[in-house]
Amino acid sequence: DLKSEMDKTRKLSLKKDTRASDSSQEDAIDQWARRRKQFKDSKKCSSTGGSSINSTITEGSINSEDARSVDLGLYSENEDRGFYTENFHSASWVFRGDDVSPDNSPRCLSKRPRPVAIRERTVKIAKGTGNYPWGFRIQFSKPILVTEVDTNSAAEEAGLQVGDILIAVNGTDVTSMPHSEAANLARKGPDILTMIVGSDISRYPNTPKPTCRGYLHKRTQSAILKGWRKRWFVLKHSGYLHYYKHKKDEGKCRPLEVTKLEGAEIGVDTSLGKPFVFKCIPQAGNRIFYFCATSNQEMKRWLEAMDKAVHPIHQNHVWVDVTLHNTTLPPLAIKNPECLGLLHQLDRSKDVWIQHYCILKDGCLYFYATLRSTPAQGGLYLQGYAVSEQSLGSKRSVIELKPPSEEFKTFYLCAENVNENKRWITALKASINKWLPLHQAIQDFMNRPLEETRM
Repeated sequence: DLKSEMDKTRKLSLKKDTRASDSSQEDAIDQWARRRKQFKDSKKCSSTGGSSINSTITEGSINSEDARSVDLGLYSENEDRGFYTENFHSASWVFRGDDVSPDNSPRCLSKRPRPVAIRERTVKIAKGTGNYPWGFRIQFSKPILVTEVDTNSAAEEAGLQVGDILIAVNGTDVTSMPHSEAANLARKGPDILTMIVGSDISRYPNTPKPTCRGYLHKRTQSAILKGWRKRWFVLKHSGYLHYYKHKKDEGKCRPLEVTKLEGAEIGVDTSLGKPFVFKCIPQAGNRIFYFCATSNQEMKRWLEAMDKAVHPIHQNHVWVDVTLHNTTLPPLAIKNPECLGLLHQLDRSKDVWIQHYCILKDGCLYFYATLRSTPAQGGLYLQGYAVSEQSLGSKRSVIELKPPSEEFKTFYLCAENVNENKRWITALKASINKWLPLHQAIQDFMNRPLEETRM
C-alpha cells in the first residue's frame, strides 16, 4: 500500500545520502505519490474482469530492473474495459503461428528465414583482445541465436542479449546463411562488429545489461574527506547510476549509492579548472555530482549514455503494440480472424451474462459492443488457458476458459447454441496452441544438431 511504499522511499533516501534534508525526502514521497496516482488512473480502463493493459507501465515496472515484473494482480469485477493480460506476463511465451505439429519447432525458432514479427535493433560491438574479443556465443542456423553473453564484455555493454536472433552481420543478411559462413563474416570484418538483431513478439520486454560502466573520479565534499575518489560506476538501462568502491564489488556488494538519472541535468563543467569534468544534478534532491574522466573520449561516452538515461524512451511490449493496434480497428478489419461472432460472458459479481461481438486472433479474444463498434471494449490474452465445455447453472453448454494457475481468473463464455459453442471451442484451442511456453520452445530448439561459435 501507499504508506508502506512511502516508508520504503524514506529509507532509500536515507541510505542514499545521510545528509539529505527533510525537504528532499518530501520531494521523493511526492514523486512516489504522483506515480501512484498515475497508476490508479490507469486502472480506469482496466480489463474485462482483470487488470489493464496499462499495467506494463505502472510502478511495478518503473522501479524494477526486471521489466518482467509487471504482473500486479489487479482484480476488479466492476471494471469492463481493457485487456486481461496477467497470464501472458507471468511466463514467457513463444509464438509459433500455424506450426502446430509437435515435430516442428516454433516458427520463431524454426528453419524459416525470419520470425513472424520481430523488433529489430542495431548493435555495435568494439573488438577487444583475447581469443573471444567480442564476448558472446552464437548457436544454430536459420536462425542463428545468441545463447551466451559474457559478463563485463563488449557485447554486454553494447546491449546484446541471450535470445537475440541474428538478422544481419556487417551489412549482410544472415537469416538464410549457414552458421559457419556467418561466423567467418564476423571474424573477417572490421574491428567494430555491426549486427542487426531481433526479438520475437512473444518475448518479454527486454531487461538489458548495463549500458555503460567504468572507473570515474568522483568529487567528495564531506567535512572529513575532500577531493577526488576513484570509483567504479555502472549505468543501467533502467536509468539508475550505481557506483562501487572497486570493480570487483559489482554483483557482490551493495552499491555505495544509487541515483536515478531520468529528468536530471547533465553537462560539461569548467568551473573547477580541471579537464574532462562533467556534472549531474538529479531531479530529486539538491545534490550536485561532479565526475572526472580520464580522457575527452571517455567523458563523451559517459555523457551520451547519461543523456539516454535522462531522456528515456518508453516502449510497450511488441505483443501489446499488436493488440493495441487491433483494438483501434473495426471488428471486420482485423485480418484473418480465426473465429468471429456473438458470445456472452458471465459477470460473476452480478450473475448476469453480457453480450459481446467477439474476434479471435492469434491467442487474443477481442470484445466489441456490437459488430459496428469501434474501438474494442477490451479482451483476453489466452496464452496457457485450457478450453472445455461445461455445465453451469441453467446452461447445459458453457465454454470454460481455465488458467494454468489458480492465481489467474477463470472465464465463462456462451454462444447462441451448442453447435456455435463447439465451433468456438475448436477455434479457441487452435488459437491458444499457437503459443508455446518459452522453456518448452528452448528445449525443442536445443534438441536440434549443435552448431556453436564463441565470438
